[in-house]
Amino acid sequence: MQTIKPALWVPGDWNALFGFGTNILVNLLVLTGLLRFVLQMPDDIVFGRILPALGLMMCLSTLYYAYLAYKLAKETGRTDVCALPSGISVPHMFVVVFVIMLPISLTSGDPIKGWEAGLTWVFVQSFVLMIGGYIAPYIRKITPRAALLGTLAGVSIAFISLRPALEMFMTPVIGVVCFAIILLSWFGGVRYFKGIPAGLVAIAVGTLIAWGSTAIGLNFGGLTLQGLTQSLTSFGFSVPIPAVGHVFSGFEFIGIILVTAIPFGIYDLVEAMDNVESATVAGDSYPTTRVLTADGVISLIGCCMGNPFINAVYIGHPGWKSMGGGIGYSAATGIAVLVLCWLGIIAVFSSAIPLVAISPILLYIGMLIGSQAFQETPKSHAPAIIVSLMPHLAAWGKLQIDNVLGAAGTNAAAVGMDKLAQNGVLYEGLSVLGGGAILGGLMLGAITVFIIDRNFIKAGAFACASAVLTFFGLMHGEAIGIAESPTVAFAYLAVAGVLFACAKFSVVSTKAPAEDHETEIIEPAH
Repeated sequence: MQTIKPALWVPGDWNALFGFGTNILVNLLVLTGLLRFVLQMPDDIVFGRILPALGLMMCLSTLYYAYLAYKLAKETGRTDVCALPSGISVPHMFVVVFVIMLPISLTSGDPIKGWEAGLTWVFVQSFVLMIGGYIAPYIRKITPRAALLGTLAGVSIAFISLRPALEMFMTPVIGVVCFAIILLSWFGGVRYFKGIPAGLVAIAVGTLIAWGSTAIGLNFGGLTLQGLTQSLTSFGFSVPIPAVGHVFSGFEFIGIILVTAIPFGIYDLVEAMDNVESATVAGDSYPTTRVLTADGVISLIGCCMGNPFINAVYIGHPGWKSMGGGIGYSAATGIAVLVLCWLGIIAVFSSAIPLVAISPILLYIGMLIGSQAFQETPKSHAPAIIVSLMPHLAAWGKLQIDNVLGAAGTNAAAVGMDKLAQNGVLYEGLSVLGGGAILGGLMLGAITVFIIDRNFIKAGAFACASAVLTFFGLMHGEAIGIAESPTVAFAYLAVAGVLFACAKFSVVSTKAPAEDHETEIIEPAH
């Protein structure tokens, strides 16, 4: 039997490269802005230490996942295998900046201290990922697909789709036009001139509109010639330099770091499981343990070279696969990021391309992942998916309120929970429901699925697990500890008791809810 050698590059890789590459570019531009303008990090650290290390990490990550895809294609003989997308974990990017690096930078008066604390944060999380990689497959095996994909859809809607959608309608002349260009190609099947990828067409059109509006004084994209000229000064050649000393210097803040590093390490475990499950549904089955341990090892290498941002498998594999992406788009993206980061080109890109031209691509990915949760699970499980979305929407709402109050120089406690509630803002409810949203959505979704399936024993077991996770602050809480949310933990225990009682004593219909409108058969629950 002749072994088929997988193609390293197929035509669809161009679409996936520009789509995924622009996704990564957006994250790099946002990250650079946070470092320079929020943390006030010196440019020699941003462009000379952090971005080169980040480029190395991303290159290693994307090359590894291209290798896994090549191996899968070779083993199965398939020609449609798509590599897992990976890059900087976006939720972590904001957490490490605003929860770890910024407070420590302000307290110490030294942004370098904040950088060191960020490095230590990633160091701890890397080991959580590597150890958890051996546990994750078992969790994935016992957890319903609707719960895994439902909580993934929640992340997608709240933290991937909403911001780009808002940005598009703040600058609709660019955002909505670019969105239409993408929808026509990726959903409508329209082919552009000589097969030019839709992502590239959208960015080119958006950039032309932005610079054209600047020329006539409207300035839709916020671009200026002065900003573009100044960005050219960042050109140079910088390679990553070992930063092990800085990593261990950050251990003086270990008490603050552990509060978020452990729960977000667990977040990574669940998110990676979700994303591997999403790829499996799309037809590409990857080993969960190898994915998680690879993320941990690659993140560890990155932080030891000076990068305070963790690597993660991305949401979106089905999207890149639907564009025709295969093995090559992943490796090509990593190499491109390496060049951008080592040559200091990121600043030039941020001054030449309007972000709103890239936002529609992120919204498209959010649409695809959100719809997958409903399309690839039984119809009767749809209510479980809706429940899985709720914690993420609550977390997003709380974040918006916190940002608004912070900008006004106050916070929810100072304003008063009663006063907020009187004005229709149930801040306490948002905080409790949205705490540990990724785990909260997963567990609520799983409990609901098993109730729908009349499997009350498994539903009760997940309710008990939810009580334990909640008691220690991993769900419905802001920090790890003992008795962080005892009332909610007790509520889950009470639910478990009800479920176990139903399993033993109740009689229920054996038919799915959609069929219960007809003849109802009553049998003991199992």
